[in-house]
Amino acid sequence: GTIARRSGSTLATNSDADRLFAEGELVGVFPEGFKGVGKPFSERYKLQRFGRGGFVAAALHAQVPIIPCSVVGAEEIYPIIGNAKTVARLFNLPYFPITPTFPWLGPLGLVPLPSKWIIEFGEPIPTDHYPEGAADDPMLVFNVTDQVRETIQQTLYSLLRQRGSAFG
Repeated sequence: GTIARRSGSTLATNSDADRLFAEGELVGVFPEGFKGVGKPFSERYKLQRFGRGGFVAAALHAQVPIIPCSVVGAEEIYPIIGNAKTVARLFNLPYFPITPTFPWLGPLGLVPLPSKWIIEFGEPIPTDHYPEGAADDPMLVFNVTDQVRETIQQTLYSLLRQRGSAFG
């Protein structure tokens, strides 16, 4: 919304992506969207579908590399054990999380649990070797999207083994 735009966030539109890339900006995307942050604790670190590949099409169009980023630790700070769908609909939210501490402890339940984090940036995936118009090829976009998703998923598995316990 408006607050997000004023803080530097942008809409996931081709025109905004083109403008940012033309200005030389670094653009971060979260291709799982709300599905990624709203999944139950039992599904943590299992990547959800990456939408329709809009981020790949934008990178292909601008001929900028895609740098996969894997984050381990974030999915333990608010372990979602339930979703109050009726409350979410009432407030027009994609989900309303129930965690071990929220809403039971009120505002205190919004304090994140401590966890060990590891953030790893993968090898850049170049897009400048594709021909002009590659962004309009749905199969190519799908394949690159799948490559990015699989790269991040495998890195998550590796980082989870490396990290061990989230809270220890």
